Amino acid sequence: MSNPSAETDFDDWVIDTYADAGSFTMLFILVSISETRVELLRSAYLHVVGDELRWPDMAKLFAGAGVNWSGVVFYRAGREGLVEDRQAKSRLASLVRKLDEDRSLIRDGEFFNEDGLRLMIEEIKPN
Repeated sequence: MSNPSAETDFDDWVIDTYADAGSFTMLFILVSISETRVELLRSAYLHVVGDELRWPDMAKLFAGAGVNWSGVVFYRAGREGLVEDRQAKSRLASLVRKLDEDRSLIRDGEFFNEDGLRLMIEEIKPN
């Protein structure tokens, strides 16, 4: 369902997630995407209270990371909605370790390009 104030797939995801869960904590990882690799660059978390967060807000936040990124993957920190800072930091560190070992876990998150449009990751099969 599309919201008139939503201009990107990210905006739709925030609106839908808030409608489903209420306030929530999101974990996110900025990545660099090449033809055959996805490199993890920076990670952080954010408490989302309300459904007004939009892609331009996130793009400004990402600009402060000081890296050239081409994608970002988001995860809810937990089914319980908001989680306290200590818990969010711990879950983020665990997620980054798991993603560092297995990039296919990006499929479990919400993956977007620099325009806030949805991306999919596909495994490259060796010949």
